[in-house]
Amino acid sequence: MGKVLRRKIDTYLSEWKNNPSRKPLIVKGARQIGKTLSIEHFAKSNYKSVIQINFVEQPKYKSIFNDGFEVDAIVKNISLLNPDFTFIEGNTLFFFDEMQACSDCATSLKFFKLDGRFDVICSGSLMGLNYSEITSNSVGYKEDYEMYSMDFEEFLWAKGYDEGFVDELFRHMKEVKPLSDLQMQVMTDLFRDYVSIGGMPEVVNTYITNKNFSGTLSIQRQLLSDYQEDITKYAEGLDKAKVKAVYNHISTFLAKENKRFQVTKIGKNARNRDYIGCVEWLADAGIVNVCYCMNYPELPLKGNYDHKRYKLYFKDTGLLIASLDEESQEDLRANKNLNTYKGAIYENIVGDMLSKQGYQLYYYSSDKPSVEMDFFVRDADSLIPIEVKTADGATASLNKLLKGEKYPDIRHGIKFCFKNIGFNGSFYTFPYFMAFLLKRFLMQRI
Repeated sequence: MGKVLRRKIDTYLSEWKNNPSRKPLIVKGARQIGKTLSIEHFAKSNYKSVIQINFVEQPKYKSIFNDGFEVDAIVKNISLLNPDFTFIEGNTLFFFDEMQACSDCATSLKFFKLDGRFDVICSGSLMGLNYSEITSNSVGYKEDYEMYSMDFEEFLWAKGYDEGFVDELFRHMKEVKPLSDLQMQVMTDLFRDYVSIGGMPEVVNTYITNKNFSGTLSIQRQLLSDYQEDITKYAEGLDKAKVKAVYNHISTFLAKENKRFQVTKIGKNARNRDYIGCVEWLADAGIVNVCYCMNYPELPLKGNYDHKRYKLYFKDTGLLIASLDEESQEDLRANKNLNTYKGAIYENIVGDMLSKQGYQLYYYSSDKPSVEMDFFVRDADSLIPIEVKTADGATASLNKLLKGEKYPDIRHGIKFCFKNIGFNGSFYTFPYFMAFLLKRFLMQRI
């Protein structure tokens, strides 16, 4: 694999290391998003000795906990299996990878924290991570960090742009100052590339190394296939065929006008109650973002939604692109034409950019009055509708929400499209590529 890509977890790991009261750290996230590589890179730069154990590739190491969880007993058993490891107090990191394959590993964290001689980082794929069990085993003695595929800022770093470049973009956003034509053109081209390849590190690295899309699609398709295989391996207690059926129909429903996922249309006689748990499993595994329909556009957001009405988006838009048919693929890469999937792709990527900033996803759909809104977020005291537009059409729903007296929690809105920065007194207009800065904007808004 190419160069080690700079990731946001790098800063987090440095801050964790500099905290004198640090606890064992669990880094969780979907598979193949770069967890192991980032931790390895950090470990080599910060410790004289690294005890790296992968419980999937090296199952014999599960026996290191057989004599209990005292750190000396664990160290002794590791030494028996590999006498080349060295244990330097205060300068050794235990890196337990694929911890989902060894539940005893979670129990040991309390003992490592109480002992205090060694640092511990665990990594686990959400697909096999029974997190409720791990939490109960190590409550109070661990820290958690959830990692995602690369966001657009990390993609910009990979392309050679630095914080100063991002800060300049944000300054325009904060001051509601339009970008120059050159800035718009460069950023739009970069964003379209990001839309096509997504943020899986191996795909991004291939694109950066080759300076084009060659080889990226085959990697994306392999990732989709790997996720299929993981469903078969890890979806315990569920009908795996049903989980796969939900997974395989995501792009089908996104292509429809209302984009709502409807289990009853997956197959003959399919019923919602037969698929309970399937969507939650895919969300918990880090494969999909679930966007629930709000009961009414008002605060609070939590609890104010219908759990039976939702849209499903891929966590990584590159995987959505890879799931499309051959013709759509070719059209997208050769002609930058998104065809019937245009609305779906931009909704998917804006949803993912919001999710990566920590937002839960909500939308609203009503017939009387006729109002459709793609997303909602909130700031300190108001509800903010977000419209994702693929064309320069009227924003009828946004105007209804902003001007209607029935929606007192809504004071202003946001529209993402391929237009420059602006504000008309009611809603802000931003180009799509600025969605990754939204939380920062809302926190620092003048």
